[in-house]
Amino acid sequence: MIFAKLFYEFLKIGFFTIGGGMATIPFLQDLSESTGWYSISFIADMVAISESTPGPIGINMATYVGYNVAGILGGVIATLGLVLPSIIIVSVVSGYLERFRKSSLVENIFYGLRPAVTGLIAAAGVEIVRIAVLNTELFNATNEMSDLLDWRKALYFVIIFYLIRRFKKHPVAYIALSAVIGIAFGFANQSYLG
Repeated sequence: MIFAKLFYEFLKIGFFTIGGGMATIPFLQDLSESTGWYSISFIADMVAISESTPGPIGINMATYVGYNVAGILGGVIATLGLVLPSIIIVSVVSGYLERFRKSSLVENIFYGLRPAVTGLIAAAGVEIVRIAVLNTELFNATNEMSDLLDWRKALYFVIIFYLIRRFKKHPVAYIALSAVIGIAFGFANQSYLG
């Protein structure tokens, strides 16, 4: 039953996600709330892993969720559910491409989709910042403005952003640096708490 549910949920996401992998984030938030398969903060982890592994982010995220919910078969089924709509749509559209290439209706449809896709991606970006840099759970508990921003994460974000803009190294360098810093902070927190 879980496999059918995984396939169905990612099939819906595949049909309605237009604009690439980051546009899947609002759909993944809804999926989190409706199924309870993962927490909203888990999405930040999914984005980090999906961005640092080869392949399209949306497919990586589907595989990651499916694997965490139902193992290897769950990852395969969620991925198939996500890509099947694209395969169907591309197969149908390719047969009619020449006919509709210069259609003003098709042009107008794509013109209308651009702002919607931009909005979905912007909403996803805002949500990632909220998850990665803000302490909304602590803020909701205390209602203290000083508890809203996680200063360490915000400072780290600013430093990495500066390094990216200043030195323009390959993204793998920043991912590796972030992994080392995350491990160091993890060990520091364990020894401090232990």
